[in-house]
Amino acid sequence: MNPQALASPARWLQRFVADVDVPPASDYERWWRDRGQAISDAVDRAGTPHLRMFDAQGRRIDEIQFPPEYWDALARGYEAGLVWRAFAEPRSLLPGFVLGYVTSFFDPGIYCPFTVSLSTAVPLDKYAGEEVKARLLAPMLARSGRCWQGATWMTEARGGSDLGAAVETTACSIGDGTWRLNGDKYFCSNVGAEVALVAARPDGAPAGVRGLGLFAVPRLRGDGTLNHTIRRLKDKIATRSVPTGEVELRDSEGWRLGPEQPGVYLILEALNLSRIANSIGSVALAQRALADALAFGCERVAFGRPIVEHPLLGVQVRERIAALEAASALAWEAARQLDVVWRERPPYSEQYDLFRLMAHLSKYWTAENAVQTARWAIEVFGGAGTLAENRVERWLREAVILAIWEGTPHRQMLDGLEVMERKGAHHLLLERLRAGAEPGAIEDWSLRLERFLAQDRADREASVGPVFHDLALFAGHALAQRVPKLAPKPDHGAAAG
Repeated sequence: MNPQALASPARWLQRFVADVDVPPASDYERWWRDRGQAISDAVDRAGTPHLRMFDAQGRRIDEIQFPPEYWDALARGYEAGLVWRAFAEPRSLLPGFVLGYVTSFFDPGIYCPFTVSLSTAVPLDKYAGEEVKARLLAPMLARSGRCWQGATWMTEARGGSDLGAAVETTACSIGDGTWRLNGDKYFCSNVGAEVALVAARPDGAPAGVRGLGLFAVPRLRGDGTLNHTIRRLKDKIATRSVPTGEVELRDSEGWRLGPEQPGVYLILEALNLSRIANSIGSVALAQRALADALAFGCERVAFGRPIVEHPLLGVQVRERIAALEAASALAWEAARQLDVVWRERPPYSEQYDLFRLMAHLSKYWTAENAVQTARWAIEVFGGAGTLAENRVERWLREAVILAIWEGTPHRQMLDGLEVMERKGAHHLLLERLRAGAEPGAIEDWSLRLERFLAQDRADREASVGPVFHDLALFAGHALAQRVPKLAPKPDHGAAAG
């Protein structure tokens, strides 16, 4: 296997999204090789950034102090179009996802600010009033200069999966279209963003998830003072290139989005968009880990030949490439399904239900594959893989976070089960997979799912793990049959950078 076939994210993507034209993708990749990777490495080595809470006059400012080069890296991505391209004709999410893939190949953590900014901009565009869009959305879609960033803050100290019970933040209307929010958000990614979407319960709303609302909350009030404060920054295992913290909302000014709709639908729209971006980032990380391992294996000589030429490792390389192809096919099919339905509003179509199931399968399996591939890459490096200077240990740290972000594997399984039970989305999925499946495989899967869903609720939930796992693998491999095969070449090439 030629390492060069894996060393370029843009080249790899030509097999999966050749129809998506993103003019700056190659230049953007070149910038990451020439400049961005060194910035990323420095930020990761530095660990948790410093939070400067007060200025010299004692005024609260909550300034997150990354090195200046970090902000240059963010500006490069925003200018390239990781957010604004979704709103340019023909209104497609795919160009931004392509750029996100390139970003994640070099730094999966820094893709998070772009992801949550997009997940903020889309609901603002769909559900905010014109005045709110002019104030909050327009600065997020700037194509040069310092773009405003977004964030999605749902989680509180009691957790994120059961939002109906965990969200204690309240919202009170003051009668002029604005609301005042009070509460504490516990796990806030991109905590310094200029705009955040916040889950809160309006006064008088019923208990449970259907009583929640989604609110747009700016970082600054109209008079320029802080609209909320950062209690502290989190010291995390990885993703050090995105600041994560705890936020205190105290009579914070906000605007409700889509008041005619239960807020849970809007929350899930933002969450599912981020799940697709998480899938894209997971596949890019797996490609990077595999590329680094393969390049190392071509150079490391043991027992008279490069270790990649040893039969056992050769088999493992082929298995990992097949898994990467399947994960890539699954992630990009889910992204394409989202691109069809992302502008829908409730009540959603059957196509949207299919997207939901694909999102859960993709988020689950691409993240699991990223963890497996990163762990395997360390094994290829041996002792050298444990050293931070060789970077490969970082890919495992980053992959572990990707498996947790936007819902754990358990959450994906249970939400996927729900959309099969209530919407029958698996029927559409199986028909979508038929063209790439072996003869009789669709019928076998239809029977297996029918028997699985015929169990009582407790038994379905208890046994969903193997079914969901196998369905994700089947979907990925069936979809990969439509993708042009990777032709091996004899030269050894060089490391990914």
